[in-house]
Amino acid sequence: MANGNDNKKFKAEDKMDGAPSRVLHIRKLPGEVTETEVIALGLPFGKVTNILMLKGKNQAFLELATEEAAITMVNYYSAVTPHLRNQPIYIQYSNHKELKTDNTLNQRAQAVLQAVTAVQTTNTPISGTTVSESAVTPAQSPVLRIIIDNMYYPVTLDVLHQIFSKFGAVLKIITFTKNNQFQALLQYGDPVNAQQAKLALDGQNIYNACCTLRIDFSKLVNLNVKYNNDKSRDYTRPDLPSGDGQPALDPAIAAAFAKETSLLAVPGALSPLAIPNAAAAAAAAAAGRVGMPGVSAGGNTVLLVSNLNEEMVTPQSLFTLFGVYGDVQRVKILYNKKDSALIQMADGNQSQLAMSHLNGQKMYGKIIRVTLSKHQTVQLPREGLDDQGLTKDFGNSPLHRFKKPGSKNFQNIFPPSATLHLSNIPPSVAEDDLRTLFANTGGTVKAFKFFQRDHKMALLQMLTVEEAIQALIDLHNYNLGENHHLRVSFSKSTI
Repeated sequence: MANGNDNKKFKAEDKMDGAPSRVLHIRKLPGEVTETEVIALGLPFGKVTNILMLKGKNQAFLELATEEAAITMVNYYSAVTPHLRNQPIYIQYSNHKELKTDNTLNQRAQAVLQAVTAVQTTNTPISGTTVSESAVTPAQSPVLRIIIDNMYYPVTLDVLHQIFSKFGAVLKIITFTKNNQFQALLQYGDPVNAQQAKLALDGQNIYNACCTLRIDFSKLVNLNVKYNNDKSRDYTRPDLPSGDGQPALDPAIAAAFAKETSLLAVPGALSPLAIPNAAAAAAAAAAGRVGMPGVSAGGNTVLLVSNLNEEMVTPQSLFTLFGVYGDVQRVKILYNKKDSALIQMADGNQSQLAMSHLNGQKMYGKIIRVTLSKHQTVQLPREGLDDQGLTKDFGNSPLHRFKKPGSKNFQNIFPPSATLHLSNIPPSVAEDDLRTLFANTGGTVKAFKFFQRDHKMALLQMLTVEEAIQALIDLHNYNLGENHHLRVSFSKSTI
């Protein structure tokens, strides 16, 4: 039978240390594995040009378009053992430089290959092919689309990598914001891993009662990552540039993405991600913010702020600015180093949030540095000792924004921006009054707009982020009369 000869032609004598070839020899495949699953192993590394399955031997040969792609693939999988259907498999260079396959025998594989390639190039599944397996249904995509609801705490690319790695090797992640929602595309080496992750994680919360994962299969089968930075990463290519803040999303991917329907947010808090793998939880805790059962609320609550303008800074001004990102408990300006201060937040999540948003911002003309302190708490001065008002306890302050669990303020945490969101404006206060008030903080008011529905809220844009920070420090909780204290926060909108 021709198939027998075919097998003889491809003797399994390939060695891992053999010379690189664009044909790879894959061994120890699970019995029921499909062509699509084997092709998916190669897709992240480049175009797959041929495949030969040796079902009886649980082996396959996969041909990539270039030797370079094959080398990248072998290097990647020698560091991260590939799995198909939960079974480790082995990949090495073949002695063959290309695959010459008997087309009649290999028709099915070719049809699958065509379908996958078509999906890859057009991002739309093929219809009308004769072979049933050929069309890659979204359920077979190794790429997941993740939306995070109730994002009270920031979710980083590393936290996603940590959580999703439990289900298989994560090859690539791209994160971005769309429709004011934090979203991610995450690619596994194998569609089965994607399926398992979706089953296990869809609807789970990363942290207590917040950051809910909504997971769907993407229509894309391969992500094209251009930069390795905090927005996107290709774990198979550590050599990529960081791109310094370039948008990570390829315009073509963005367009394909716009076609995908958005998921409906399901109300009701589910239990936080009870990640049984203690290492996963520990790593997320190391990321500094965690509400997972069995893990301490990780992360230090005390921040060290340095390079402050010592002529201007007060505990009150630090309380107001850092209070945008959490409930400040205590502030201590250091007696013998007055350009530095310790700030104690209510929990590790809040200190992380304040640090990520405020480090490198300008306050009173100086770029401040915010890091985690080694202190566990901020000590108050001993009874009867005057420390010139450098230490202040704000534990019982009525101005904390996040005391109520699930408070709306959690959803309004944005990086410092030139546009401020004002609320609690009494009916008697007009646009001119507010423009004058904000101009008096020493900056220029560039634009102003009341919210249509109700004049209790407005957006006000200063010339620079630094001016907006100054205005927020000066005017948050400012008494506008009629027992209305103005509330000021940073806005994500521009006018």
